[in-house]
Amino acid sequence: MPVAPPRALAFEVLRESFERGGHTELAFRAGAERLGLAGRDRAQAQRLAYGSVQRRGTADAAIERLSGRAIRLLDPPVAAALRLGLYELLFADGTPDHAAVDQAVELVKIAKAGHASGFVNAILRRAARERADLTEALLGDDSTPETAAIAHSAPLWLARMWWEELGAEAARSLLAACNEPAEVAMRATSAAARADLVARLRGEGVDVSPAGGAWPLDVPEALVFAGRVGDSVPPLVAEGALTPQSRGSAAVVEVLAPRAGETILDLCAGPGIKTGQIAGRMGDRGEVISVELDEARAAEISEQARRLGLRGVSVFEGDVTSLPLPEGFDRILLDAPCSDLGTLASRPDARWRKSPRTIERVAAVQEKALANAAKLLAPGGTLVYSTCTISRRENEDRIAALLEAAAAGQVPALELDDLGALAPDLASPHGPRTLQLRPDRDRTTGFFIARLRRPAD
Repeated sequence: MPVAPPRALAFEVLRESFERGGHTELAFRAGAERLGLAGRDRAQAQRLAYGSVQRRGTADAAIERLSGRAIRLLDPPVAAALRLGLYELLFADGTPDHAAVDQAVELVKIAKAGHASGFVNAILRRAARERADLTEALLGDDSTPETAAIAHSAPLWLARMWWEELGAEAARSLLAACNEPAEVAMRATSAAARADLVARLRGEGVDVSPAGGAWPLDVPEALVFAGRVGDSVPPLVAEGALTPQSRGSAAVVEVLAPRAGETILDLCAGPGIKTGQIAGRMGDRGEVISVELDEARAAEISEQARRLGLRGVSVFEGDVTSLPLPEGFDRILLDAPCSDLGTLASRPDARWRKSPRTIERVAAVQEKALANAAKLLAPGGTLVYSTCTISRRENEDRIAALLEAAAAGQVPALELDDLGALAPDLASPHGPRTLQLRPDRDRTTGFFIARLRRPAD
């Protein structure tokens, strides 16, 4: 039986992600282009590839339960075929059981692991027969970090961390949200432009609405899409009328509140999404200095500014932990490198790439970057610190450490704005003067946001 191209690509993406350490999204795009997949075939391949990568944790628990073998003892292509087959049997709609089983068997043969074809066939047929009991055993209990990690397909360390930091109810809710479709949102060049685009797209049958909610999620330029964006949207992105950006990301600039005529520093700015939003809010009147260490991402910032027709943006490549810039910026945004735990719904392999070591490594970078940013702020200036993660070590602890450094005279004096008073429903439980957005509750990227001011001399 020939393997359908969508399954062949999903299998290839699984192997690239877990055998060779490739990024799922990049592997999928490259494979889809090579195979010439489009339309329904491409959509099916993406659904199978992303879903199988996301649900690896649940699938591995099923494999071990059904086979009595540790997943690490299986040949990698065998594990990949089982993960794909189990995703189809347990989570995908519309696939006949026999097709999911037979295609997985063919995949191991194609991968020159035909010696295991009988094993794969037996495991998947048993999974199909025992689906109700298997589903209940794997998905029916998330009362502890250990069972929740299996039910929601997450690393055990992450389930335990959120349990400890946020409590069981919030942890379960967050873990579940990591497997839900991510928000599809974009930003127009202005509120007026948004109104025109909403009317135009609705007239073309696109289900789109202006961003709603309370401050700072009610971004005046933001649009939220339900379902497919349609063929009208990609040309609008290409010409600069729309920029893909979650409401959580856009809320960071809402809190920064840039004004025309100011000099603003955007640190760790690649790929330039917030740089463009800042310059747009200023009406391109003023100066935005955008700093990025990675050469390719710095080039993306320049391209973004060109696409949006922004003249007041300057891009520099540099390390924000030791940046030789003059002091005196009116506003500084430090959207710091982080563990990205607020973006897991939109990045299928991210959960498997992170670890407690990741958090410790980036926390050290964040601390240095914050201290350097504070020294560059003008008296009376505003510093906004943000991350797209949900981790006390990277968020509330970093702000506490910065305020301690300011009190000790190691950085200029700083005062923490009470954002929680402005948006009490979004206040962080560990730092109520800061905000912690959550994908489960707020239906957008999980951003942490804090705003500090340097007292005027």
